[in-house]
Amino acid sequence: VQLQASGGGVVQAGGSLRLSCAASGRTLSDYAMGWFRQAPGKEREFVSAISRLGGYTYYADSVKGRFTIARDNAKNTVYLQINSLKPEDTAVYYCASATRPFRTLVDGTVDYWGQGTLVTVSS
Repeated sequence: VQLQASGGGVVQAGGSLRLSCAASGRTLSDYAMGWFRQAPGKEREFVSAISRLGGYTYYADSVKGRFTIARDNAKNTVYLQINSLKPEDTAVYYCASATRPFRTLVDGTVDYWGQGTLVTVSS
């Protein structure tokens, strides 16, 4: 499956963005999906994951309550709504897919990575 992330940009602290990840080549419902991010000078970290049919979600503690993951399998797209942005949310955000149960994404067990989209939060 090929994954194409989009929706990043420059936003002021407190603002919102919606990231999208469009999948092609395979049916999206075959995969659990996740979002990761990598801040400058830091390792890539898990952000959120969603099960194949969207019934279960999981979030890193640092984003819980501010980020919402969702998917539309009919459109082969996964979304990440990010609200109340903070400067420390500045990072390249990556979407990823896994054929294993979605919680394995928390450990970085990924089958396919998309290219990243840059989110910059100004203070």
